Amino acid sequence: MTDVKASRLAGRVAVVTGGASGIGLASVRRLAAEGAKVVVGDLDPAAGKAAADEVGGLFVPTDVTSERDVENLFQQAYDTFGSVDIAFNNAGISPPEDGSILETGLEAWRKVQEVNLTSVYLCCKYAIPHMQRHGKGSIINTASFVAVMGAATSQISYSASKGGVLAMSRELGVEFARQGIRVNALCPGPVNTPLLKELFAKDEERANRRLVHVPMGRFGEPEEIAAAVAFLASDDSSFITANTFLVDGGISGAYVTPL
Repeated sequence: MTDVKASRLAGRVAVVTGGASGIGLASVRRLAAEGAKVVVGDLDPAAGKAAADEVGGLFVPTDVTSERDVENLFQQAYDTFGSVDIAFNNAGISPPEDGSILETGLEAWRKVQEVNLTSVYLCCKYAIPHMQRHGKGSIINTASFVAVMGAATSQISYSASKGGVLAMSRELGVEFARQGIRVNALCPGPVNTPLLKELFAKDEERANRRLVHVPMGRFGEPEEIAAAVAFLASDDSSFITANTFLVDGGISGAYVTPL
């Protein structure tokens, strides 16, 4: 019997930004396992190449805040493999300088906006024309559960940037729906990535303050988010676009969590 999941993305070309670690790396592996040819865009040349080599894909060094780099990333994908069918626009940062609005400086604000929001704008801008050539495509933009919830433990620019990703994804999903191009915002809850580990390892109380609000009682794993990416990339989600796709362990639906 054929493993449907293993061939669900056969013959498709997927571009993943931030593909060298965390959710991006888990998604590179999952998309390749389901049959896609994967192009990894990342700032880290060693880790990015290792990720691409692991799955027999292509690595393109990419600063996602550079319009020239982003244009080159999608052109390289098209020139090498003949199409761009999936764009997982995932690269992002959450620096410690980004906190309460009363403490966050303009430089930190702008840096986070550039990496988390402007990069998604650029990736969509240069992915869509390649998809239009073939009349189909799936774009998955990484937002966050903080795009739909407020937090007293603020990271003001991060939250605002993810809200922007959410609104932009919804708009693009509507605009290009009749051209066969689907655009969805993936909204993970807290995920057990190097970024989160670094943030919380320094402050156990800060970690526990967040964990208590997750009904499932744990942080998500990158592989669980990657499974959602593969679903949104595939025809199994063919009637889903302009969607806020929450994968958050129930955090956005909770008022009081289990003891």
